Amino acid sequence: MKVLTVAVPCYNSEAYMCKCLDALLVGGEDVEILIVDDGSTKDRTPEIADEYQEKYPEIVRVIHQENKGHGGAVNTAVENASGLYFKVCDSDDYLAEEAYLYILEALRKIARGGQTVDAVLNNYTYDKVGKKHKYEMKYDRFIPQDRIFGWDEFKPLDWNHYVLMHSVFYRTELLRECGLKLPEHTFYVDNIYAYIPFAYVKTMYYCNVNLYMYFIGRADQSVNNTVMLGRMEQQRKVNEIIIDYLGEIKDVPLHPNQRDFMFHAVSIMMMVTSELMIRSRNKEKLAEKEALWQRLKDTDMRAYRKIRGSLLGRAINLPGPAGRELVILGYGVGEKLFGFV
Repeated sequence: MKVLTVAVPCYNSEAYMCKCLDALLVGGEDVEILIVDDGSTKDRTPEIADEYQEKYPEIVRVIHQENKGHGGAVNTAVENASGLYFKVCDSDDYLAEEAYLYILEALRKIARGGQTVDAVLNNYTYDKVGKKHKYEMKYDRFIPQDRIFGWDEFKPLDWNHYVLMHSVFYRTELLRECGLKLPEHTFYVDNIYAYIPFAYVKTMYYCNVNLYMYFIGRADQSVNNTVMLGRMEQQRKVNEIIIDYLGEIKDVPLHPNQRDFMFHAVSIMMMVTSELMIRSRNKEKLAEKEALWQRLKDTDMRAYRKIRGSLLGRAINLPGPAGRELVILGYGVGEKLFGFV
């Protein structure tokens, strides 16, 4: 069995996929690089994928499918992965070589041991085009490193720390056990990917290395401000799925720190969606924002009170036009602080 499957969803990725794939090949034959060509028709993505498979048949495997969106590509990869652990690397991102080799050795060590590890965490870097300052998301203040640990050692994350798809490897079978199925033809589903499986995670391992280089800055990216405003409905849809799942696990016995982690993930999503709705300055979107918070309240009162009563929860719900303008101003300051603009 391969130690790791790295899924690389590709959709018209000719311009940047080779950089991603070449970085992954450094891992050698312990790694399965699973390229999911998600119905690319506008460039040579399918041919490039096949060329890599032909050149590296022991490492690269290609699946061509009709377009299903990022979520559909990840679903296909999970269904077909042969590795003990599973990682998603988007085709316009890449993994830093030294950190990649470090984590692969940790995964080999875990595989040789007798204890199951459900999730392996790593740091990631926002690689913003044209910015010298690269903001790094690190977790060393919150969890132990280079050893197996459980939720009893997971300290609560603060407002500017959160786990995304970029910072986690999952045990592949755990993804199948939790029945993870991401919505197709929907953006921002990586938030669901970094959320639902953690209700099943019991043991973790953290490598304090900056592995994932999260490239931001292309005008057509889903995280571009203008694009996000235009796709607000999809952001809301994902937020609602996350809230509804919180309701599904409301009575599931979770470790208190695990539940706090789930609440924290919801809170970050609520802040992002609410901020977008406020920034739209649209009355209908502002009404949808209130409905979203009401949905959270109706779904899990305990979560609502914790999130709504937090500093961020109070800030994002400042009343009146002046309060909303303060939210917009604060968002702009935060973007500059973290080097996103």
